[in-house]
Amino acid sequence: MRILWVKAGKLLPVDSGGKIRSYNILRQLDRNHEVTLISYYAGRRDHEYEAEVQRELPGTQSMCIAGREGSVTGESLRYLAHMFQRAPFAVSKFTHAQVRREVELRFDKNEFDVAVCDFLSASANFPPVLSTPTALFQHNVETILWKRMASTESNSLKRLAYQLEARKMLRYERSTIGRFHHIIAVSENDRRQMLTMNPTCTITVVPTGVDTQKFAVAPPASATPPRIVFVGSMDWEPNIDAVRYFIQEIFPIVRHEVPSASFQIVGRNPPAQIKQLASSSVAVTGTVPSINEYLRDAAVVVVPLRIGGGTRLKIFEAMAMGKAVVSTSIGAEGLDVKNGRDLVLADDATSFAHAINLLLRDAAVRRLYEEAAARLAVQFDWPNIGNRFAEILREVSCRTACSVGSLDSRTSNPR
Repeated sequence: MRILWVKAGKLLPVDSGGKIRSYNILRQLDRNHEVTLISYYAGRRDHEYEAEVQRELPGTQSMCIAGREGSVTGESLRYLAHMFQRAPFAVSKFTHAQVRREVELRFDKNEFDVAVCDFLSASANFPPVLSTPTALFQHNVETILWKRMASTESNSLKRLAYQLEARKMLRYERSTIGRFHHIIAVSENDRRQMLTMNPTCTITVVPTGVDTQKFAVAPPASATPPRIVFVGSMDWEPNIDAVRYFIQEIFPIVRHEVPSASFQIVGRNPPAQIKQLASSSVAVTGTVPSINEYLRDAAVVVVPLRIGGGTRLKIFEAMAMGKAVVSTSIGAEGLDVKNGRDLVLADDATSFAHAINLLLRDAAVRRLYEEAAARLAVQFDWPNIGNRFAEILREVSCRTACSVGSLDSRTSNPR
C-alpha cells in the first residue's frame, strides 16, 4: 500500500505516549509498505530533527511552518487570540494553510491508496471532501479529556477555559469523526464514547502496544530504600495533576506505614510547581536518556491519573519489565487488564496507599503481580499491533475505493 500519514509536531524524540504509539506503528508499516510521513512543526528550522526522522523513516517530508514553539505565557496569549473561534484551540493551533495546501495537492494527485490523520489536532488540514480513503487515528477522546480537566481544576479561570474548550471540542469532535471514512480508536471504551457522539461512524480498535525487546523483564527490584516510580511527560496537565494528587494525598499514608519509601517523578519538562515538590523522599528527574533504569529499580510503578483519555502506554512498558503496577481506573482505562491479577486498581487515596504498602511489604505478593504483568505485556508486542493497523488500512482503502467506484458507475450509467 501507498500510505500518507499526517502528524502535527515532531515525531522525535519519542518521549510521549502519542509519539510512542505513532512511531512504532509507522516503523512497522514502513517495513512492508510505502509510507510518506508529513511531519509539520512550528519554530525554527530544525535540520538535525529533519535528518534524524529521515533516517528513521526515509519517506518523511518535514515542514517547518510559521509560528513559535510556545512558552506558557506565549500559549496563553495564543489561546486568548483564538478564544472566540468556533474550532477548539487544541485544533486551531495546529492548523496551517501551508499544510492544508500540501495535503490537498497530495490528494489531487491521487498518489496514495490510503491516508491517516494522526490525532484530531491535524484534522482541519484535510480537505472537506476526502478523495483519498482516509482514517482518523484517535489516540484519545478529546472531549472527555477536556471535561475531566475542567472537573478537577481548582483555578477558576483555568476551569472556565477548560469548560469552554470542552464545549467547543464536543461540537468539533462530533462532526469531525463523521467526516472521515474510518476511525481507529485505541480502546473499546474510546470506541463506545465516540459512537455515543456520532453513531454513524465506523470505528475499529487497535490496542496499545509495547516494545518487549526494549522493555525486557528485569530482575525483582532490590533498591534500598524501596522506590515508587511515576513515568510520564510532565508538561501534560493530567500528569501534573496525578503527581500532585499522589504527593498530597497518597504518599503521606504510604510513608506512615513505610517511612523509608521514596518517590521518583520521571518525565520531561516538569514545570516549577512539580520541581518544588522535590524533597529528601521525592526526586524529580526531568528529561532522562532512558526510562528503563528507573523502571528497573522500581518496587512499584504508580499511575494515579484522575484525568485522561486513550490508553497509558507507560503501564504496558512497566508491565513488560515485570513491574507491579497500582493505578486508578482512569489511569488503566482502555487497557485489557484485570484488577487483582495483572495490576491493582484503586480510586481513592487510602486504597491506593494501602495497595502500595502491601506490595512494598510482601515480596511474594509483589512477585505474583510482576509475573502476571510480564505474561500479559508480551501479547501486545508492536509487530502484532502494526500488522493489525495495516489490515485496517487495507480494508479502508478497498472498501472506500469500491464504494466510490460503485457510485461513479451508477452516476455514469443511469437507468
